[in-house]
Amino acid sequence: MSGEIKKHTVERIQTGVRIEKRILKVTKGLAEYLDMSLGDLLEGVLLHAFEGEAPFSAQTLERIKVLRGLYDLDLTAADAHLMGEASTTRD
Repeated sequence: MSGEIKKHTVERIQTGVRIEKRILKVTKGLAEYLDMSLGDLLEGVLLHAFEGEAPFSAQTLERIKVLRGLYDLDLTAADAHLMGEASTTRD
C-alpha cells in the first residue's frame, strides 16, 4: 500500500540538559501551541536540522516571533557560540 505510513519504534531516555531560561520558555510555549510534548518538538527540530531542513512553517515562525517578544528573547543564531554562564558569587 503506497499511502501507508511506517511507524518507527524508538527507545527514549530521560536526560538532563542545561538550556538558557528564555529559550526554554519559548520552546515550551511553542510545544504547547503545537499541542505536542517538549521532547517531541525537540526531536522534530533536531531531525530537520540534521538534514539541513527548516523545521517550521511560516505560520509557526510567526508564533515563535510572538513568543520571543513575550519572553524577551533577544538572542539570535549569531549568539549561539557567544553565550556564557552568569557569574554567581557567594558571600
